[in-house]
Amino acid sequence: MENEFLNKVEDNAAVRIWSENKQLEKGDSLAEGWGNETKQLFYQNFGDLPYLLDIKVDKNLFRAITQFWNPAYSYFTFRKVNLVPTVEEYIALLRCPKVQIDRVYFRAANAQPFVKKLMSITGMSEQWPDIKKRDVIFALNIYGLVIFPKAIRHIDEAVADLFDRLGKGATPVLAILAETFRSLSACRKATEGRFIGCAQLLSEITAMPRRDDISEENWIALLRNLQEECVEWKASWLVPDEILYRCGSFDWVLLPGIWGAIGYASLLVLRQYRSRQFVPITHGLAQSEFSYKGSHYKKRIREITDA
Repeated sequence: MENEFLNKVEDNAAVRIWSENKQLEKGDSLAEGWGNETKQLFYQNFGDLPYLLDIKVDKNLFRAITQFWNPAYSYFTFRKVNLVPTVEEYIALLRCPKVQIDRVYFRAANAQPFVKKLMSITGMSEQWPDIKKRDVIFALNIYGLVIFPKAIRHIDEAVADLFDRLGKGATPVLAILAETFRSLSACRKATEGRFIGCAQLLSEITAMPRRDDISEENWIALLRNLQEECVEWKASWLVPDEILYRCGSFDWVLLPGIWGAIGYASLLVLRQYRSRQFVPITHGLAQSEFSYKGSHYKKRIREITDA
């Protein structure tokens, strides 16, 4: 019996593939034991994050859409149609009641050591961690592997820093949009690359029919000929009472992400708010992006926080 068992030993890669396929095939039994009370508590603290796991991303459509991203103005240009994911749309999709839009996350120049921060978030420093930490770890994994998937199968240090601030009511929306815009711009400029923003949220915003039988080339042809009358300018589920269009001394909004910052001008797409489009202020928008690297970024961060 012992020899029979040892003869079936497989390498780690084969076991990983088998395990992942079985999990996809049979589902997650742990989710079935997630009671209503636990779900409500999770939603109150972190919003409707689990639904992101159920969103299927059409890879052909997604690759096609990136071809129409305008890095200078941070929006999509389809013929005469300009569209952009907005702060208000992402707030509505994430549905997090504890989030305060006026409490913005920004990356601290001297952040707490990663291991210490991670132990504080997950409760690993405790001999018997609180059972509620399970939900915290689940949410942290969604942020690290779905919303900010920079390191495949790993959670980046910057994600843990953002997640730590969420408990203090800071909104993650601006950071999510910032990294979405920055990654789209990087892929567009290089004409290749891996998207490291939240593809699931961006797929929800596009609201295009999911069709596995349409190739990337055909999607590009369809989008290139997109007509204004074919666009649903405002999502039916979006009821914004205010629009974020400028911040402090900026004529637009500088979105602070977790790896860098980039400009955002909602006045470019007023039709998405069912408003009449007029000529927006764009001076300096094309030069707004910067990474948290080098010797000058700390000064730029101070400008953001002062605004």
